[in-house]
Amino acid sequence: MPKNRNTFSSAVAALRRRATQRAVHAGWAWVQRTGAVTAQRPGRLRFGAIGQDTKLAFPLGTVFGEPWIRIGDHCIIGEQVTLTAGMMPDLDLGPDPILRIGNGVVLGRGSHVIADTTVTIGDDCYFGPTVYVTSTNHSYDDPHTPIGKQWPRMEPVEIGPGCWIGTNAVILPGARLGRNVVVAAGAVVRGDVPDHAVVAGAPARVVRRWDAEAGWQPPLRTPAPVPIPDGVTPEQLLALGELEG
Repeated sequence: MPKNRNTFSSAVAALRRRATQRAVHAGWAWVQRTGAVTAQRPGRLRFGAIGQDTKLAFPLGTVFGEPWIRIGDHCIIGEQVTLTAGMMPDLDLGPDPILRIGNGVVLGRGSHVIADTTVTIGDDCYFGPTVYVTSTNHSYDDPHTPIGKQWPRMEPVEIGPGCWIGTNAVILPGARLGRNVVVAAGAVVRGDVPDHAVVAGAPARVVRRWDAEAGWQPPLRTPAPVPIPDGVTPEQLLALGELEG
């Protein structure tokens, strides 16, 4: 009989744990939905602009200088993404925006965009997780003063439309990326990068470029993806995925 009682108690405890887990997950999902920032529900944040269907996921990273931050339409800003304009909160940065984020931009979880001077991210750019973009770098001119106490150097950053920035990449002050640039994971980018280039390494260098006559050089090692035929509905794609699974 004691064995049966122990079995019953264990079953009840397991049911309670599962019920508690479901309640915690449901509660956290509610917190995430409620804490997300949109144009309709900006909370305490007062951005210079935040576009239609744009959402900043909760929990937020550090956000300040938002009157000088303009975010376009249909953007997805992941959890714990830092967006800052100016070196510290509560500064008057003048009449013009400092950080401009275009339409259709995706910033991966844990990324940082630090705009002490102007940073521009073009339309349809996609960032992987923990990308770091900064317009400011430490200076170390004076060998007798701690580096953190020396006045930093600032240069504008421009990321052209259609770029893909891989996980853990770093975009340094003064970087200017052209259109449809691929930045490999972990790359450290400075200076100018031409349109339709792939860069990798630290410091990053061009490892592949597209030429209008010769195509990609060096040639791509994998075939191009097969495009989805016209007229195929999302429901058909889902059904195909279930069939292949």
